[in-house]
Amino acid sequence: MSNMFTAMEQKLQANYPSIVFPEGEDPRILEAAARLAETKIIKPILLGDEEVIRTDLTNKGVDLENVDVVSPGSYEGFDELVRAFVERRRGKVSEEEAREILMDVNYFGTMLVYTDQAAGLVSGAVHSTADTVRPALQIIKTKDGIKRTSGAFLMVKEDERYIMADCAININPSASDLAEIASTSAETARIFGIDPKVAMLSFSTKGSAKSDETQKVIDAVNLLNEAGTNFPVDGELQFDAAFVPEVAAKKAPDSPLEGKANVFVFPGLEAGNIGYKMVQRLGGFEAIGPVLQGLNKPVNDLSRGCNTEDVYKLALITAMQSL
Repeated sequence: MSNMFTAMEQKLQANYPSIVFPEGEDPRILEAAARLAETKIIKPILLGDEEVIRTDLTNKGVDLENVDVVSPGSYEGFDELVRAFVERRRGKVSEEEAREILMDVNYFGTMLVYTDQAAGLVSGAVHSTADTVRPALQIIKTKDGIKRTSGAFLMVKEDERYIMADCAININPSASDLAEIASTSAETARIFGIDPKVAMLSFSTKGSAKSDETQKVIDAVNLLNEAGTNFPVDGELQFDAAFVPEVAAKKAPDSPLEGKANVFVFPGLEAGNIGYKMVQRLGGFEAIGPVLQGLNKPVNDLSRGCNTEDVYKLALITAMQSL
């Protein structure tokens, strides 16, 4: 494990936040939770069948004092969560509907985060991205000034680390959406010790091609420059002009990035999702995420193809976002 994650572990041990895992019976979740409980880095809150989960953890030698196991149907504070949910939804659901909705573990877990009973949530090992994100958007919602959440991946290979976004949520972001994604991605980068240098990617560099697609990226950069940023940003740039100094010197000699970008904002989900997976599979990078950006409190989505290590690391990232 890289030095970055070791540093996260050390910082989190001093804070010991609770993270809720709605898919508490999944073997990958249980293995990661056992590891977190053993080291007391994070206190896991596991949702599901209490007997099944407690038996599994006991067989793993886990001290059950270091884990909370909760079944929504028998939770003592369920009535309070129902009332809080009805209030949060502002008349869009009745109390009866709320009781039914909160039997869904993702909604229940998100309410634990909303009511400060957990610092964050990690789901998606079994559920779809939509199942994880929808409750967060309805309950936790985005920060003031943020219109959309977005999904970033932390790409790690030994001591190399980069942020790539949006690779998970927004299919065809507008110029203002791209500007927002750039700003939130820069914030995400700082959480992981990356001094953000943001490249707005395209198939064109500085007017080498002209189209509505390239203009959208140019407009996003203009919006960022007009608003003022506390990070260098440039675009439209092809990847090589953003990442390779020698290419940047030829294609974009006036770029403030100088071919040293470490945060990459894709012009659309199609490019973003393909791009990060190519870096992962061909470049040998570990892809951690998607890390959901712009929410008031951290909720993050696993891939259904995740392994125990993925769960563990995304739990660390989620906990770091809560600090």
